[in-house]
Amino acid sequence: MTEFIDIEANNPGILLVYAAIFFFAILFRYFVAAGIFYYYYYIRNFRKYDERRLSKRLANKAQLKKEIVWSIKSSAIFALVGAGTYWLWLKGYTAVYLDPSAYGLWYLPVSLLIILLLHETYYYWVHRWMHHPRVFRIVHKVHHDSRIPTPWTAFSFHPWESLIEAVILPLILIFLPVNIYVLGFYLLVMTISSVINHLDIEVYPVWFQKSKFGKLFIGATHHHHHHTEYMTNYGLYFTFWDKWMSTESRRMKA
Repeated sequence: MTEFIDIEANNPGILLVYAAIFFFAILFRYFVAAGIFYYYYYIRNFRKYDERRLSKRLANKAQLKKEIVWSIKSSAIFALVGAGTYWLWLKGYTAVYLDPSAYGLWYLPVSLLIILLLHETYYYWVHRWMHHPRVFRIVHKVHHDSRIPTPWTAFSFHPWESLIEAVILPLILIFLPVNIYVLGFYLLVMTISSVINHLDIEVYPVWFQKSKFGKLFIGATHHHHHHTEYMTNYGLYFTFWDKWMSTESRRMKA
């Protein structure tokens, strides 16, 4: 097994193959997640929601086309970073491990929480930086061209933003021991969460949104205000940074 890994690590051609595999895996996961939510909320249950707003989004085929094109480009960049991370793992430069019991089963959910908090902190401050006028025009404007987001906005980034968003995970994995199954679950959560937050239709029940626990999490309502107000609601998964830094939209109190 060790000899096989050494051969792979020193074979650039194999890594290109893995980059292609990562690309199609990421694209498939994204299209399935975005497609399911788009179909269920925008097509199948069209009449349950604001028909005027939904019909406007459905009619805006130009926006949808741009979002999908940018999403494919983003997936390619995510795949390259993923292949690079895989190479680091082959070389033994990451702390990713295979045996779930290596650090104890109790550590699995703890490591997941740590990743979420580290990623949240990185994203909040980088996101605020991307809203600086000079940076915004170059890096973040593509994403905000979707003033009313759709499920396809989730990965609609300029290549620079895709790269900035992607590099944090390899950095975390170099230092933080993470089981391969926890990593896979986290990547799935990251994709589904991004799609839900850009759905522009709130999927969480009102009782959950009003609960103390529910107010910790970001949903479509929270992120909708970011796309309309620009200078509020910078968080990724949780609301605590926005609350601490007083950047949460006043509309959230309503």
